[in-house]
Amino acid sequence: IQMSSKVSGTSDTDGPPSGISPSGEFIRGISTCREWIGPDSIHIAETDRYHLYVGINCPWCHRVILARAVLGLQSSITMDVCFPSRTDEPDDKGRVGLWQFAPNGITCRNNRHTTFPECTSDTVFGKSTIVEIYDDLGIEQKSVPILLDKKTRTIVSNESADIVRMLSENARALGSSLSTVPDLYPTALQKTIDESNEWIYHTINNGAYKAGFTGSQDAYEDAYEKYFSSLDRLNVLFATQQFVAGDVVTEADIRLFPTLFRHDPVYYSRFKLSRAKLFEYPHIWRWMGTMIASVPGVQECATKSILQHCKQGYFGRTGSNTIPVGPEGYPECITDGTDMTQSKRPRIDT
Repeated sequence: IQMSSKVSGTSDTDGPPSGISPSGEFIRGISTCREWIGPDSIHIAETDRYHLYVGINCPWCHRVILARAVLGLQSSITMDVCFPSRTDEPDDKGRVGLWQFAPNGITCRNNRHTTFPECTSDTVFGKSTIVEIYDDLGIEQKSVPILLDKKTRTIVSNESADIVRMLSENARALGSSLSTVPDLYPTALQKTIDESNEWIYHTINNGAYKAGFTGSQDAYEDAYEKYFSSLDRLNVLFATQQFVAGDVVTEADIRLFPTLFRHDPVYYSRFKLSRAKLFEYPHIWRWMGTMIASVPGVQECATKSILQHCKQGYFGRTGSNTIPVGPEGYPECITDGTDMTQSKRPRIDT
């Protein structure tokens, strides 16, 4: 099996968190399924051969959903969507907190029966939860996303960074509907992309989780400072160029977008990342608008319903389990020209 194309240079993993370190720092688990689509692999790039399992509220899944849409693979790579709230009732092995399929919705902890039009059943194996798929394949994991080879009935990968890279490398052979398929990892920009992925992952993507799930004040404050220092860095970067790695959209943008999409309506309060709202960074705000309005495929992955998945997933199983109604106008305000600068704090202009 070809393994050499794995994404390197990051610690980007999508497995369940293994807990809190002795110093109180959040630790993310490790993805164990990391094969590759390619000519030297048992997983050949073919149309209608591959399937995704995702949870839209999960930012690691969201980047995969974005890549699938931006690359025009919606019709050739099938996809099942989990409900954003995980199971409360133990399964036959006593496990709770599992990704579940609930196309007809469930009665959530706030006593509201909730449905999402995007949620599906498991159309490949007919299972009720993601962990059952892993169980049948003899794999001790329970995370999403999953890229499944329907022909061999095996998992190719459950590492989002690898999946994004694979889809880009093989988009044409996988059946892209686009006449011109974007290259999300162009040779000339690979060094810049790798370097950007590294610091963005540690301080923003996973940095948000380090702030939100830390077990100590010191670890929280450290993650908080690094997160906002990196937003400052991004704002300066976007003052002189359109995208993360230059003037074309790349996988670095695809990986950054899900975290920033969640900042104002979710992470600001849920993860206590409350120094500033995203619209207070004018160049980041412009980049967000460009991504949604000008990059084909992104808009369908950045709707009000998508945001509702995020709210349900983050707020629906913590604290009082109530789902926030606001903030008003999101995510439409990112692209509709609404003046968001009428906040009490002055906007940050660097």
